[in-house]
Amino acid sequence: MAGKTVTRADLCEAVYQKVGLSRTESAQLVELVLKEITDCLADGETVKLSSFGSFVVRSKGERVGRNPKTGQEVPIAPRRVMVFKPSNILKAKINGQSVDGVRD
Repeated sequence: MAGKTVTRADLCEAVYQKVGLSRTESAQLVELVLKEITDCLADGETVKLSSFGSFVVRSKGERVGRNPKTGQEVPIAPRRVMVFKPSNILKAKINGQSVDGVRD
């Protein structure tokens, strides 16, 4: 499963090719979209992209972990984590199926 990694540059190039904006405008558009998503998540908001999925920020409480080398118990500080939940449409597409369960 060693697939290609899609980078910001790849996204900018795709916008340039498909939308017809200049390369500079395409890069600015991609950066603005990513910045808006980042800012919303940093504020604790959920970002839901229809037919794609949702990015949710969750709070994790303090807990006790264990150092795997020494076995010593170590406190893990409370923190916020981001979770991605794919939509059913995205799940179906990844598995080569249509939304109603019939293969594409």
